[in-house]
Amino acid sequence: MNNVNLKASERLDDLLTENIKIIQSGEVFSFSLDAVLLGRFSYVPPTARGRVVDLCTGNGVIPLLLTTRTKASIVGVEIQDRLADMAERNVRINKLEQQVRIVHGDLRHADKQLGHGVFDVVTVNPPYLPVPNGEQNVNEHVAAARHEVHCTLEDVVKASSRLVRSGGRVAMVHRPSRLVEIFCVMREYRLEPKRIRYVHPRAGEEANMVLIEALRDGKPELRTLPPLIVYKNKTEYCDELLDVYYGKRTELIQPPVI
Repeated sequence: MNNVNLKASERLDDLLTENIKIIQSGEVFSFSLDAVLLGRFSYVPPTARGRVVDLCTGNGVIPLLLTTRTKASIVGVEIQDRLADMAERNVRINKLEQQVRIVHGDLRHADKQLGHGVFDVVTVNPPYLPVPNGEQNVNEHVAAARHEVHCTLEDVVKASSRLVRSGGRVAMVHRPSRLVEIFCVMREYRLEPKRIRYVHPRAGEEANMVLIEALRDGKPELRTLPPLIVYKNKTEYCDELLDVYYGKRTELIQPPVI
């Protein structure tokens, strides 16, 4: 591994057990379970000729995870300069420059730089909440990760539709409370929802995340996968999640891609 150039407040963490390191900082929004689930849920091209783009890439966690599943080329797009810099260094320290490229820019204009309809897969872990009318989080990085400061849901879906080829896939993790809105906006931009999986903290509790995969120009047919129950008791992850965290599997259990 290359020499690590850590800046003030930064630390070097292990990313699961894939022998991948990731630079993080308590001053910015660190990756969490939703990013791991999306990186293990989304379809990935089976060959090195495939092309993937990850929007709202943050410090690059999803591109790093996807390199354990595919040899396809991967681009990460991030608007915040500090996070884009962290993502670029994460690519370098893991010697993934031949597979992963980080673009510091606005996803709303990404197709002008990267090409229209050239990607097989788009992944995105966007901010979940509209910008509040009242006081926002004083940490600009945390505020941008949680709220639609730099892009709205429609911006994200529109950008994804422009970047993905016809027949390509868009995978997103979001809040179930916005699922109807997500479906409506996806259809407006020719993305047909094909697979969803609800994520529940514990059995008997309401879902707090949903994984969604849509097909560009697809025909209507939605499959609802079995729910993922994160904890099998108060503190212990379920077996499926333990497997993807600790190396037995590189993807969530799921039926064949349609």
